[in-house]
Amino acid sequence: MLIPPLLNKEVQQFIRNFEGDISKLAFAGSPFESISVQELIQQIESRRRIEKKLPTWFGTSNIIFPPKLNLEQTSSEITAKYKASLVKGTTIADITGGFGVDSFFFAEKFETVHHFETNANLAELAKNNFRVFGKENILCHAADGLQAALNNKYDVIYADPSRRHDSKGKVFFLNDCEPNIPENISEILNHCNQFLVKTSPMLDITVGLNELQHVSEIHIVAVDNEVKELLWLLQKDVYDEPKIKTVNFTKSGLESFDFNWDELSSANYSLLQKYLYEPNAAILKSGAFDLVSEKLKVNKLHKNTHLYTSKNLIDFPGRRFSIEQTVPYSKKQMRTALNFGKANIATRNFPESVETLRKKWKIADGGDVYLFFVTNLEEKKEMIRCSKI
Repeated sequence: MLIPPLLNKEVQQFIRNFEGDISKLAFAGSPFESISVQELIQQIESRRRIEKKLPTWFGTSNIIFPPKLNLEQTSSEITAKYKASLVKGTTIADITGGFGVDSFFFAEKFETVHHFETNANLAELAKNNFRVFGKENILCHAADGLQAALNNKYDVIYADPSRRHDSKGKVFFLNDCEPNIPENISEILNHCNQFLVKTSPMLDITVGLNELQHVSEIHIVAVDNEVKELLWLLQKDVYDEPKIKTVNFTKSGLESFDFNWDELSSANYSLLQKYLYEPNAAILKSGAFDLVSEKLKVNKLHKNTHLYTSKNLIDFPGRRFSIEQTVPYSKKQMRTALNFGKANIATRNFPESVETLRKKWKIADGGDVYLFFVTNLEEKKEMIRCSKI
């Protein structure tokens, strides 16, 4: 990839101002002699793709964007800022540097950031972007980051192993990712004070703990109620059960709930009271269903119904609802209660799917009515009608 032609002023203006049909551009061809239409399309599409995920990159001129796959794998600005807050020191090695979003935010906390990327084109692209941003404390290396980490000492080493294996395709187990972190943990921990690992949100926490060693903290990071990352903080002399930290970044603020992995608890149960609570996605991922009940003093509706209720309204890491009506799930009761055309539907520990319920009861999606179809403490099926607080 020739970076200088892409940085030509007229080319950059064309990329930033293009609002037409990409397919028409493909047929028309590139208006620039030194740049192919494929390169232009990649820049236009990639820039559009990161508008919300990476607003700083989107709003800055002379940024060069990588192919779609590299953008899918990169952190968002929200999650990158968060992970930079978890570690400290003077030097950090990002051994799977990629597009460089994590390195960018590490550079705001560390004196020196070493960005390693085996793909020479991607390494050069990241180097250009860091130069545009004035990040002079990021040193780019087109090299194998794992090997470099094992030949130097850093305060922190960070890895986001690729979940695409050359022969196995998309993978989720850590020992199938590249680089293979589990088989190198001991050596890596001999070359840093802290080792931070990012994994797929699909990775089961118990499976991850079986693959990793010396885990001090696990951060479950959600954005707008969708789990985006699992972050594993490792330190050499840690042998205790890890602390679990769940966070959910919402438009109205940050929801958090922390606990110890080996913390024992017993939930309190009751039938519905005045308010209903739905835990956010990060908590659901953590599996701390009984702890939520015990620590926040709310009652579960059923062992397998992960919703909570209380007489008095509390702050809660998730959505809060005011209960307006409880309807036994029977044809007669439902026909009387369904006096609205549309609603937001969710099921918890219920035998029918949302799609089936919509079709069966002719309920369109949307509106201000919220319906939860659940199994209650008495093993009875019911519909809860709520309004969101």
